[in-house]
Amino acid sequence: MNSQIFLGAFLAYVLVMIGFGWWISRHKRGTGDDFLLGGRSIPVFLTIGTTVATMVGTGSSMGAVGFGYANGWAGALYGIGGAVGILLLALCFAPIRKLRFMTMSEELSYYVGANRLVRNLVAVLIYIACIGWLGAHILGGGLYLSWMADIDLDTARILVALGFGIYCVIGGYFAVVWTDTVQAVILFAGFLLMAVLALIEVGGFGGLTASMDAGAASFLGIGKIGGLPALSLAAVIAVGVLATPSFRQRIYSGDSVASVRRSFVITGVLYLGFSIIPAILGMATHALNPGLDNSNYAFPFLATEVLPLGFGLLLLVAGLSATMSSASSDAIAGVSTLMRDIYVLFTGRTPAARHVVLYSRLALVATIGLALAFALTSDNVINYITRMIATIMAGMFVCGMLGRFWPRYNWQGAVATLITASATSLAVIANESWSAFWGNPSIPAVLAALAGGIAVSLMTPASRITKQEALAILDRERERMEQAPDAALTRTAAPSPH
Repeated sequence: MNSQIFLGAFLAYVLVMIGFGWWISRHKRGTGDDFLLGGRSIPVFLTIGTTVATMVGTGSSMGAVGFGYANGWAGALYGIGGAVGILLLALCFAPIRKLRFMTMSEELSYYVGANRLVRNLVAVLIYIACIGWLGAHILGGGLYLSWMADIDLDTARILVALGFGIYCVIGGYFAVVWTDTVQAVILFAGFLLMAVLALIEVGGFGGLTASMDAGAASFLGIGKIGGLPALSLAAVIAVGVLATPSFRQRIYSGDSVASVRRSFVITGVLYLGFSIIPAILGMATHALNPGLDNSNYAFPFLATEVLPLGFGLLLLVAGLSATMSSASSDAIAGVSTLMRDIYVLFTGRTPAARHVVLYSRLALVATIGLALAFALTSDNVINYITRMIATIMAGMFVCGMLGRFWPRYNWQGAVATLITASATSLAVIANESWSAFWGNPSIPAVLAALAGGIAVSLMTPASRITKQEALAILDRERERMEQAPDAALTRTAAPSPH
């Protein structure tokens, strides 16, 4: 495929998405709730669309297909872990929609008496995690934009960051969910068609595994990567979904508890069935070209080899754009935390409602810039994601589970959970033999966090603040952000009768 054609198509596609995002959200930008949570009224089909687009974004198109290229059926582990995570979100956390949280920091502090220390600590971790996720999306998108358009890698990363940054800043969360939904339809259909054509190209399932070693062709590639590392990979993706702020954002912004649960169940079932597709695509690419320098290029290589030019071009551009849409969801979640929690940490109060949209846009620019800087430090999407999840998010996952289902959990236990998870993950990463044994630090980090949280909670006094009192504390603090802006500052305000 001609690189200039691809670059031109990509830029045109992004401009269309920016225009579409602006048009669809032009009446949804008057308040902070509108800009950051879509007015808390996102319906079922949009929640499904934005969640599917995130799941079939960087992880599946770059990470999982590349992992399948190198490790055969193990490429399905990413999808299995993601599906389990989404289904557990539906089962365990959809009911928190009725509590009207704005950020995950609020939610986790609510479980332990609205403790300020826990909320501040979680807010900082969440903001770092959002920058990490953003970095992964910029990294993955930049890698294959550079490869397909034949441009410098740093330039490609800057273009990716600008692409999602512009429509995110212009339209906010409502623009994100609509552009995600459009791209989810294109991507889901495109991946299925590509898998069918790839199987035909390599001569069916027999040809798919002919060039792979026996271990890669085994059940879920366990013979190649090992049973425990395989479990660790699926577990770290599930933990990531359960602790990623952007997925919680879908709960907080949903129309109701029932709509959130229905959306996540449908998405989980779809993604579980989809999980085999990246493995097929990766192995088919290996059969066609076993000598790729970087396995992350497996997806764009296959799209240009097995699909007709027009459809392959559309899928590649949509895949890259979906990577950016995934990034925009994480950017919005990070900025929500910045506005709601970190702003309070430094100023002692939430921003006034009339300033929230402006401050959010400025914060988006700064957040995306930080993520772009961090994305320059890595070139492997799966390693980047798994290490970041285990170090930053394993503790938040355990905090959420213990807080939701164990009334004795307190703020001291929450702090212990967060510290032990990060310390354990860093220790495993630093020890090569431990890393080889576990595959990634997710399982030991979760187990250590669970043990630390339970032990410290039992050794310290139970919280004296009831759940109702904790919720009232958070609601009162948030009121300043949720008040309607001055009429003169709202473009949709009703005209004066005089």
